[in-house]
Amino acid sequence: MAIRKPNKLAQAAVMKQILKRCSSLGKKQSCDEQGIPVDVPKGHFVVYVGENRSRYIVPISFLTRPEFQTLLHLAEEEFGFGHDKGLTIPCEEVVFRSLTSMLRHRMRKATIVEGD
Repeated sequence: MAIRKPNKLAQAAVMKQILKRCSSLGKKQSCDEQGIPVDVPKGHFVVYVGENRSRYIVPISFLTRPEFQTLLHLAEEEFGFGHDKGLTIPCEEVVFRSLTSMLRHRMRKATIVEGD
């Protein structure tokens, strides 16, 4: 059985679709003229997690991490991308917080190592 390499072009298209969808989120919050919520810093996007659909703001750099991409694939399988409620991640909040905490820690550690 051959292992298929990820198609970079297909991944880029999916990421672009995710970001486009995320930029239209937050209609209930205060938005700028492009419809982007003003409380979302540049380089970040919004996801909704858990049963209560709690709102989290995460850095776009997470999109390149295999661990986060797994969550995106689960979201695609469960919800698809054709809904207006924003990008919803199908996992428990405690799991999501643990994962994002680990990713932030790894990114900080990588930045410190690169800075030496």
